Amino acid sequence: MTPEDIAKLPYRPCVGVMLINAEGRVFTGQRMDFKSDAWQMPQGGIDPGESVETAALRELWEETGITADKVTVEAMTEGWIPYDLPHELVPRIWKGQFRGQEQKWVLMRFHGTDADVNIATEHPEFAEWTWMPVDALIDNIVPFKRAVYSRVLDAFGDRL
Repeated sequence: MTPEDIAKLPYRPCVGVMLINAEGRVFTGQRMDFKSDAWQMPQGGIDPGESVETAALRELWEETGITADKVTVEAMTEGWIPYDLPHELVPRIWKGQFRGQEQKWVLMRFHGTDADVNIATEHPEFAEWTWMPVDALIDNIVPFKRAVYSRVLDAFGDRL
């Protein structure tokens, strides 16, 4: 695909979850499908007819095993935050139908214990997970998502 072809593609609607534990650390998972370090917060597509909050709770459960009764939804980004995939990834991800994602992010407070986390889900995405300090988040995220994560931190900063 040429850069011009990619520029014509739409963004995939997506939700992201910033899950904060009692110590103020952020849940991050190491992606299974990347050879290098690729930590990220839970995220995924919004199904047709699904609200942002419903999608966020579903993605949280699908990727971490954490159920809705273990979290409190505290905030949501006002607008959509887009990002473009690196050009070499576009043909390989989502069958080349999207140039990247536009995301709504949801801040959730975790009230459970580490025993409530189970990344060995039906379709696992993470090889390992950790509670990452907020100030280490940007440096540990894949470079093409760092601007998104910076905007998420700006949006939720007063609540962290």
